[in-house]
Amino acid sequence: MLSIGIASSGILTFAYFAIASHVLGNSAQGRSSYGRIDVLWSVMFVIICVIYRPIEQLLSRTIADRRARGIARQPLRAAMSIQGAFALIFLAVALPAHHTIAHGVFRSQTLYWILVVGVLAYAASYFARGWLAGHKYFALYGGLVFMESASRFAFALAAAIGIAHGQSAIAVGIAAAPFVSLVVVPAAFLSASQRSRGAVSVSDAALEGPAAEGIEEAVSDLSIRRGGRFAISVSGIQLAEQTLLNAAVLTVAATTGTRSPLSSTVFDLLLITRAPLQLFQAIQTSLLPHLAGLEVTKGREAFARAIRLTVSAIAGFALAVAVGLAAIGPFAMHHVFGYDYPYDRFGLALIAIGMGLHLSAGTLNQAALARGQAARAAGFWLLAAALFVGWMVLGVISDQVLRTEVGYTGAAGVLALALTLLYRRGSPTASASAT
Repeated sequence: MLSIGIASSGILTFAYFAIASHVLGNSAQGRSSYGRIDVLWSVMFVIICVIYRPIEQLLSRTIADRRARGIARQPLRAAMSIQGAFALIFLAVALPAHHTIAHGVFRSQTLYWILVVGVLAYAASYFARGWLAGHKYFALYGGLVFMESASRFAFALAAAIGIAHGQSAIAVGIAAAPFVSLVVVPAAFLSASQRSRGAVSVSDAALEGPAAEGIEEAVSDLSIRRGGRFAISVSGIQLAEQTLLNAAVLTVAATTGTRSPLSSTVFDLLLITRAPLQLFQAIQTSLLPHLAGLEVTKGREAFARAIRLTVSAIAGFALAVAVGLAAIGPFAMHHVFGYDYPYDRFGLALIAIGMGLHLSAGTLNQAALARGQAARAAGFWLLAAALFVGWMVLGVISDQVLRTEVGYTGAAGVLALALTLLYRRGSPTASASAT
């Protein structure tokens, strides 16, 4: 159910931008409007992934570990405090920069307020995702992301059939989506209430056994200090990942302007990566809580087997996508997005290879988080992101689309190699604490 929900989300997200491109792209002004929606999406998802995804991961890892040890108490207070602090930091930056963002970036007051409202709404959505993943309510997690993407898609569809009109009517779906997604939360609380009736707490006898130190640390409330260290590390990881996905769009927009179709072309190109990333988010979402308790309950060999199977599946998928894009990529891109750009079929296949390396890096990253290696993993992600930005800015290749294809794949390859080396070093500690 999680896979179906997230796969559908990826398809609907792709369809949202495809329809928006067709609806708005019939004129130069319309292409400019579509370009600003691309930039809105890119900016918003850099922000929410950097400030909210860490709390999702923190909740998922900590709740799953405690459940594996039979501990009923959940670390919600510290996670809420960190989440709230991140949201306030966003407001402290966004509100004073109102004029610059509204007029300098989006050229629209409406898009500015969609950004602000959407970012704040996603605080609740990502907190719910972490809670659902930690409890392994994966069907409800899939339902949440499906409702989010389906509601967003509905706004583009309304514009396509004439119920609504223009840039703002399509863009407002980006802010409405996280509100609609929360309809699954009542069902989750009902399920948790039913499960808690049979929950088993840690007994006093267990606290006197040889594993007492680890259990006592897991039972104690998650401190803001320890949770904050983990959240900051994951924020760095998310910043780096969003840089890999969005830096090319933003650098091209900065050099050619949002009125140029080139930034939209690069954005549409990277949807080849975004859609599978959402598809494999099902695996990565379930992988962290699975791995967090796996070494505790099954041992290291089971942990390693889970990683091998996941990376093997990713390699097969990426190879199939690369072959398909080499065969029909330019034809498909033209008919999906409705405008002519001379995509190179082998460049598209290169992006597919980069997508596979990126997904493999994401899998190895979950292993690092489960083993308490978040800070080291963050360092590798930030290095890969810095290399990609440097590559895009230096302009070694004049063709910005080809530059994106080569740079993204190269950066993903460096990242995957670094995380592979970290994974092979093993866990530095058996502690289950969030570090």
